[in-house]
Amino acid sequence: MAQPVDRNRGFAGSVEDFLAKALDAAKSAGEIIRSGFYESKVVHHKGEVDLVTETDKKCEQLIFDFLKQQYPNHKFIGEETSAACGTEELTDDPTWIVDPVDGTTNFVHGFPFVCVSIGLTIGKIPTVGVVYNPIMNELFTAVRGKGAFLNGEPIKVSSQNELVKSLLVTEVGTKRDTATVDAATNRINSLLFQVQAIRSCGSTALDLCGIACGRLDLFYQHGFGPWDVAAGFVIVTEAGGLVYDPTGKDADITIPQIAASNPHLKDVFVKALQWK
Repeated sequence: MAQPVDRNRGFAGSVEDFLAKALDAAKSAGEIIRSGFYESKVVHHKGEVDLVTETDKKCEQLIFDFLKQQYPNHKFIGEETSAACGTEELTDDPTWIVDPVDGTTNFVHGFPFVCVSIGLTIGKIPTVGVVYNPIMNELFTAVRGKGAFLNGEPIKVSSQNELVKSLLVTEVGTKRDTATVDAATNRINSLLFQVQAIRSCGSTALDLCGIACGRLDLFYQHGFGPWDVAAGFVIVTEAGGLVYDPTGKDADITIPQIAASNPHLKDVFVKALQWK
């Protein structure tokens, strides 16, 4: 029997094939991250506290070269490419959205929350997600409609239904202007009275994976690129969770504000966030 044909690729392909190739790319990039993690780093500044290393650039080049060879008619959006050239518009075409090293500051400091994040959108919908932390040897994967997994084992979001017993994770971002910092700290101050505890781990992709596997109950962030959330989005939703705009509306990965939780907590979390 003939295999289904991906018309964007020009020969046989499927979401399973997309996942397999994303895994190959993530594992190869993970080897570069792992070896670089224990070596001296060459660090450059994209902003006052926003860092980039040669490892970031090398990993993105490796991933894009490999995937472009497999899928020459697909589109590509990457953090380092976008930092240099501007973010490409997300269209309905199959689009690989890559953060080669999510948690670069952690990487520079030797803090092990660092990963490669590879997402694929089709019709602007996150469809395939791979997040790989090679330092802690944790590989999160998901395909839309087929469940989410950690190292091959199924995962699901927590069953917590009380805000006051929930563990919340957020990131403050890299902007250090007074208005941004005040808004971030004021929201954290407010939420500290309503949840059990707050964490900031330095990797948006791994934050979302923490929601997906039930280690964390609540997540929100303002200020990020689509490469930070494209893979985590499908991993959370396939684990039974919800990803949404902090106002409660549907999420859009091209708009830099997002929240995630299990279904029980969404309404009370949106109310607590008081997002405007």
